[in-house]
Amino acid sequence: MEDDVKMKCGLEIHVQVDTESKLFCRCPTNYKDVPPNTNICPVCMGLPGAKPMPPNKKAVDVAIMVAKMLGCDIVIDKDIYFQRKHYDYPDLPSGYQRTSVPIGVNGNFMGVGITEVHLEEDPGQYKPDLGLVDYNRSGTPLIEIVTEPDIKSPEEAREFLKQLMRLFRYIGCLRGEGSMRADVNISINYKGVQGNRVEVKNVNSIRGVYKVLRYELIRQKNIIRRGGKVKRETRAFLESQMITKSMREKETAEDYRYIPDPDIQPIVIDEKWVKEVEEVMPETPLEKEKRFVKEYNIREDDAKVLVSDLELADAFEKVVAGLGREKENINLAVTWIRNELKRVLQYNKIDFFESNIKVEHLIELIKLIKDKVISQKIGKKVIELLVENRGEKSPKQIIDELGLTVISDEDVLERACEEAIKNNPKAVEDYLSGNKPALNFLMGQVMKLTRGRAEPKKVVEILKKKLDNQ
Repeated sequence: MEDDVKMKCGLEIHVQVDTESKLFCRCPTNYKDVPPNTNICPVCMGLPGAKPMPPNKKAVDVAIMVAKMLGCDIVIDKDIYFQRKHYDYPDLPSGYQRTSVPIGVNGNFMGVGITEVHLEEDPGQYKPDLGLVDYNRSGTPLIEIVTEPDIKSPEEAREFLKQLMRLFRYIGCLRGEGSMRADVNISINYKGVQGNRVEVKNVNSIRGVYKVLRYELIRQKNIIRRGGKVKRETRAFLESQMITKSMREKETAEDYRYIPDPDIQPIVIDEKWVKEVEEVMPETPLEKEKRFVKEYNIREDDAKVLVSDLELADAFEKVVAGLGREKENINLAVTWIRNELKRVLQYNKIDFFESNIKVEHLIELIKLIKDKVISQKIGKKVIELLVENRGEKSPKQIIDELGLTVISDEDVLERACEEAIKNNPKAVEDYLSGNKPALNFLMGQVMKLTRGRAEPKKVVEILKKKLDNQ
């Protein structure tokens, strides 16, 4: 970002709580798996006279957990009531959305202030191009996280959301990026001229938030540069074109005509309730990282990479348990999970859980390498194929199908060494002249001849014996 442009960004992040039933009724929340307008009842359809049930306790528990993990103070021993937020839109059958007052306040995550965490109900799904509305989603519990305008660049916003999604995966009761929607609030100061705040509604991916901020930075800067004034407004993100488009003048809180919902009794969170939630809270990534360093005696940077993916961290612990907790086994697990497996996952742009690789397959692979049934070079190839075939085949199946076992037969290795020596007289001359690294080149030629299947230690022994006797 240019030095003469200063950006302020705050996010309002909505993510669905993974409950079986909706926030104020017993309708199921699997809205993607059923025909349109079937998971509905008079309550989530907002029919006159329909009375909501008390708020879904699991949704409240998860809201407390999220707030705690974001460093918030929980609002204790005070009425937490739901309000009606009024606006007219086809996906909102009642004409208002139920949203709670804050459950957690004054948090901090990655240096970004968390203003509040609260609960609300999801509206339905409206398709303006088709003129259709599906109310299956209406009433699904949402947690909203409101940040302070502390984010200073698109890159910082992207990293913040990545780490937030990682935290959601750790919590395990949230539907993550697949259900995440963010309202992006951005203003810029260009060469001392302050622009108004613009809100871009319902951006549904981390990539989308990044693109919105990049686009708005340029758009708002150009308006100010030309002597214009950035309007305070609400805009929509057109993902197909990667641009934003004006929707309406920015609403204020007064425009929503908030009133307490008279049909829902307030809830009161006490210390006992918070303690019960804390007892079932998972480790945070930072806590797990510190434990890995202490418990497994591994480096901090290794622990940081392992805990960056919850399923990968769990796999590491299970692999160590399967191999045994000796230092050699821990080192092998770190090497093959943190280095090799992570490398292949990053290349394929997937997380560990998406690879479908079984923990027993990782244990099997590391044992094959440790027992010298396959070489490290072949191990790297096998791990690539494990990811490629999404865990459908075990390492042994891959090795047997491709004939990748280590060659330890000395007669076969001697013939390969003799051929490498014969075909590379310059390397032989260099070695005999005292250039010892030339031996590595010859070993590489033997590995090529054996398709990486030769046992390196035996190859070095045979080459040295043959060359030193010349």
